[in-house]
Amino acid sequence: MRDEMELIMKLLLFAILYVVIETAVRQGINTSVIGKYVKQDVTKASKQDLDD
Repeated sequence: MRDEMELIMKLLLFAILYVVIETAVRQGINTSVIGKYVKQDVTKASKQDLDD
């Protein structure tokens, strides 16, 4: 029973850490200069595709 609780707690901890790290990386990329440029370039390219 104790081993099962330890496993559940470890999985829960890893899941929380994964979400926190993923969110931090995603926000870091989106707010960086390169991230803003890529986002602007993608929206510009998608507008051009719609015009064709």
